Amino acid sequence: MQLLSRYLVDNTTTLVADVAGFITEYRPVYNRGIEVYKGIDNALQFRLLNADQKPVNVATGYTPKFEAYDETGRLLITRDCTIQDDGSTVTRGKFKLTISENDLKNVKQQFLSYIVYLVETDGDKVLTYSQSNFKNNGTIFVNAKALPGPNNSITVTTLTETNASSEIWVTQPIGAEPGINGNEALHTAAIYPVNFAGTVTVQATLANQVTSGTPWADVATQTLIGTETWPVSVNFNGVFTYVRFKTTVDPTDKITKILVRN
Repeated sequence: MQLLSRYLVDNTTTLVADVAGFITEYRPVYNRGIEVYKGIDNALQFRLLNADQKPVNVATGYTPKFEAYDETGRLLITRDCTIQDDGSTVTRGKFKLTISENDLKNVKQQFLSYIVYLVETDGDKVLTYSQSNFKNNGTIFVNAKALPGPNNSITVTTLTETNASSEIWVTQPIGAEPGINGNEALHTAAIYPVNFAGTVTVQATLANQVTSGTPWADVATQTLIGTETWPVSVNFNGVFTYVRFKTTVDPTDKITKILVRN
């Protein structure tokens, strides 16, 4: 049996504050970047030091602020930090913040830059530095692979009549991703109707390539009565190469879109 160790530790970063003036040493205080993860709240802790590497009391007189920017320089996160400094030697100089799951929800995997500064009681701002040669911005890597979450839904907005007099409307074929699904593969579709009365049929095929002669089999149906005010869902199971949606009622302006998730 393999025994694997995991570590539960505080993610603490050291900062330098020029609150009393200090001699530039031109040496890094730290070079460690921060890594945060999409899909979970990330707690970050900072400790503020002076030029002599002694913790600075932030319990009174300061409000620490945190800001993070994306690759284009757009401000993504701004936060007042929570001071942990209670005057004791153990907590002196410490403050923390949480980058929430929601903060990173729409952020792709990338490097962010961040700054931390202090606001004094009179409103003046004191910039902190990531090293003692006055580099003020640090780096955060947003990791989207630890908790990747569900894939994006496929959106279908058009149902096309198969020919001028068929009175059968179908969507374009949608890949059913058989390579990632097992024998009990669950597929979900959400239909967005607007006064649509009729039956929407889910069809599937095992053909490797879709042509005009591809055989389609009905795998699920959903009947609408025209009074639905919410998206109507339909679930179906099976390993298919492609799926599509069919109706025998003109869906023009009555089905705004169909979302599919394999």
